[in-house]
Amino acid sequence: MDASSVTQPQTALPMRSGGRAKFIVGAVLIFAAIVYLIVSSTSAGAQYFLTVEELEARAGEMQGREVRVSGVVLGDTIEYDSQNLTIRFSVANIPGDHKEIERLGGMATVLKQAAQDSSLARMRVVYEGVKPDLLKNEAQAIMTGKLGEDGVFYAEELLLKCPTKYEEAVPEQAGK
Repeated sequence: MDASSVTQPQTALPMRSGGRAKFIVGAVLIFAAIVYLIVSSTSAGAQYFLTVEELEARAGEMQGREVRVSGVVLGDTIEYDSQNLTIRFSVANIPGDHKEIERLGGMATVLKQAAQDSSLARMRVVYEGVKPDLLKNEAQAIMTGKLGEDGVFYAEELLLKCPTKYEEAVPEQAGK
């Protein structure tokens, strides 16, 4: 018997080409599903962060869309209906750029000046809920909600930062 005529026993069966194609199709479908989920959740959760001035300029485009807006509370405009737990107030524009805020003297100075400057863009806000203790003149308000067709911002979430927080951080600004 010749060594070349002896066949070696096969230890593993080769993968059929149909099995390999199913594996590739399955992998592509899983990858496509993952990409779709990432894209759809990112776009659904996307939120614009705007200043009062930017929201005013893009009002038509932003109506009914979820946005986040930052402004300074104008204390003399605060109205609280304790029966219906509805708060109405106005905010004035403050810059959205941190470098600009620092250039203008820091957040405490910017909030104080914006609350006093009647030439800045202003916006009415309605929020339903218990009146926060920090809702007062010159507080920074960061609101999430939607701009109504009536031009009023209907806040679903209201975060307030007291101006004294910024004064303590930079004591020399407190006396200005």
